[in-house]
Amino acid sequence: MASGYILNRGVLTLGIHCQRVCRNVSLTQVREKKRWMKAYTYLMAKKLKVEGPPAPTPRSQKSPWDYQAEVQAFSSRLQENFSLELLKTAFINPCYLQAELQRRQGLGVDPENTALVLDDNTQLSEKGVDFTKSFLTDWCRASFPSLPDDGVDSIVRHLTSSAVMSHVARNLGIEDLAMSAECPVPDNVLYSTFTAVIGALQDSSGAERTGFFLRDFLVTQLIGKDLFDMWTVVNPMGLLVEELTKREIPLPEPRLIRSAGASTVLPLYFVGLYSDKKLLAQGPGETLVAAEEEAARVALRKLFGYTENRRPFDFSPQQQHQKPLIQSAVSN
Repeated sequence: MASGYILNRGVLTLGIHCQRVCRNVSLTQVREKKRWMKAYTYLMAKKLKVEGPPAPTPRSQKSPWDYQAEVQAFSSRLQENFSLELLKTAFINPCYLQAELQRRQGLGVDPENTALVLDDNTQLSEKGVDFTKSFLTDWCRASFPSLPDDGVDSIVRHLTSSAVMSHVARNLGIEDLAMSAECPVPDNVLYSTFTAVIGALQDSSGAERTGFFLRDFLVTQLIGKDLFDMWTVVNPMGLLVEELTKREIPLPEPRLIRSAGASTVLPLYFVGLYSDKKLLAQGPGETLVAAEEEAARVALRKLFGYTENRRPFDFSPQQQHQKPLIQSAVSN
């Protein structure tokens, strides 16, 4: 009895102590997010919908920014020996100089005392455009000797188009260094800046090194491109007949090889082109005319050496070339 009394008394004492402790402890609920977050997020989303996204800010207006270091880093990143003065000039566009003069006039600054002693990249851009077109034309003729002049011009126009040049320039980081009156930099300004960089490289390192630069960054844009995506041929069969006549090969004869689903809404025809009882090419199409044109395009790709299974382009480093770039392309 005594032991039971002591045990009950101990339990009672422990319970009273726990009640006293629990009275002094306050429990608060944690909701992970603050109560004001919902209203704030709603107001910010509504403001973004009404006012639109904020205007882009040039990289030069964000810290940290060291223009001298960025220009040197650009030259080192491309592993090219640029003249820093020429490279800085290549990044200065005429629109930037005009905008800066107008800004100073708006501030009431005397233009004679605070004249901009800067040269724009007009001359370097013109030199870069001429060299780029000349090099790409020679490279195409050396790599595809059977390709007619219209095809060579189409490939050169594609590689020197504003879309391709701007794409390459943005991936090289030229957009952040280009001095332009607008932000983001328009494609035409980016195009002229990139060609000015090419002109600066030509004056700094010579034509051969500039040719390797164009090969590595512009010619590589041909990978995965079909010939007739760049060259629009309205009458492929007529062009095939013309090319076969030049080569003194008998004219092609289209023949239906096989077909499927001719009585359905999605028919498929395969037309083969035969010359002197030899199969030149075959192509599919939903109609006989479309299949014949596709077969003619396949035959033209074989004649011009621009097939999918052709030998890959030579993009080996410069030190591995024992011959000039154009001559090595001819040997391929």
